[in-house]
Amino acid sequence: METLETPITVFRSKVEKKLLHYTGKAIHDYNLIQRGDRVMVCLSGGKDSFTLLSILKLLRLRSNNKFELFSFTLDQAQPGWDDKALYDFLEKEKIPHQVLTKDTYSIVKEKIPEGKTYCGLCSRLRRGIIYRYAEENGFNKIALGHHRDDLIRSLLMSIFYNGEVRSMPPKLLSDNKRHMVIRPLALCQETDIITYAKERKFPIIPCNLCGAQENLARVRIKKLINSLAEENEKIPSNILSALQNIKPSQMMDQDLWDFKHLEEKME
Repeated sequence: METLETPITVFRSKVEKKLLHYTGKAIHDYNLIQRGDRVMVCLSGGKDSFTLLSILKLLRLRSNNKFELFSFTLDQAQPGWDDKALYDFLEKEKIPHQVLTKDTYSIVKEKIPEGKTYCGLCSRLRRGIIYRYAEENGFNKIALGHHRDDLIRSLLMSIFYNGEVRSMPPKLLSDNKRHMVIRPLALCQETDIITYAKERKFPIIPCNLCGAQENLARVRIKKLINSLAEENEKIPSNILSALQNIKPSQMMDQDLWDFKHLEEKME
């Protein structure tokens, strides 16, 4: 297995080639990583973040190590958390890393009533810790493992449940302008990530906090998209394409168009 000091000679599989292609395309199209960047990958222990870290490692080698790669894992003190295999993986891959323990689990369980969705508060607490760690340690890019299907599900969730047209961009400047968040897997399909994770036998750590919440809105949206894709396999890619092809003149947002005085613009 390659290390950070070893050049790539061969690819492991067809799906790895595909993931490398689409990750490289996202990095190029959205200018996600530049020479000299210090990239902190948020390794949650799930299939997506393991895939992201592994693919970025390979791309870093192909680019002659033009950027720095670091793995950050937040141990939120969930019952059953076991990161020994994760440590072993990072040591074997020779990837610089840090596992930081912060008990956000107790806070979420205390604040959120039983049966309600934990994700919102959990995400906010996690994001604050991640941003702080990146800033204190000089990482100018924070890489998250969201993939194509996360982006399109977020779009539909926003439309259905919040009445907004929004999703997760491949590159995001935080509100305080101090953090750059990137999503290099934005063009990658979840099915390919699942296949790759099985091939690589990643030591997945399950999320026990929200894993039992089977009625989450995101799960329902996932089922909806999957059922539509059974009728037309292009629907998921069409939704992603829609995110890249906004037609402002065809929307109803009054912040974009002064409808009351539009006649004045006629020639």
